Amino acid sequence: MNVPAPYEPRVPSDSMPPGRAALSVTWAALPFLSLGFATPFVFGAAALWRRSVHLLVSSAAYIAVFALLMTMLPDASGDDGSQSAAGALMFALAVVGCGHAFLIRRRVFDPDGLAGIGNDAVVERVRQQRLLRQKARALAASDPGLARELRIGRPDLPRQYKDGGLIDVNHAPAEVLTLLPGVTRELAGRIERVREEAGGFMSAEELSALAGLPPAITGDVADYAVFIR
Repeated sequence: MNVPAPYEPRVPSDSMPPGRAALSVTWAALPFLSLGFATPFVFGAAALWRRSVHLLVSSAAYIAVFALLMTMLPDASGDDGSQSAAGALMFALAVVGCGHAFLIRRRVFDPDGLAGIGNDAVVERVRQQRLLRQKARALAASDPGLARELRIGRPDLPRQYKDGGLIDVNHAPAEVLTLLPGVTRELAGRIERVREEAGGFMSAEELSALAGLPPAITGDVADYAVFIR
């Protein structure tokens, strides 16, 4: 049985927050939107910002193409060859430059892959999970039958209700009990045996006393445990 962990993964996300992602897309689209005329400036600004050799070389290349285009434009109106060459240069600046910018936009705007991981976001996520647990506990206390129907504390069962990572100590199997902080397989098996003998638990303190949990983990277990009768 594959049981999801009740905690949010503490692994940096590789996605940028919406504002930065939108900015990066706008930056990458500028070469195409400007018909190539903004391409040298797009890469030049990125090169100055990131001090990257790749960006410096790319910027120099696009500046050279742009300079060549500017020298050919005055003669392009009356010369088919000049028109074709100018069109090819403009295509390179607009289309190739745009594709190039999209390929590297994450390296420019999120080089370490950590733009979406700010402490404020982590703190807010933890607070939201804590609030979900509080609301789920209150519901379980007022209407245990509904709590069982919603499968609060049962990550091993299909469900839609979000309970913030609670574990129903009175009904969850031993494998799920190991998701509680500090609860090993041995402790989970002991909890399951004592639960059958005692008919369930009322609180983390009673669980700790009857099942002999280490006192050091009782507080952490209380944070994620719910006792639905």
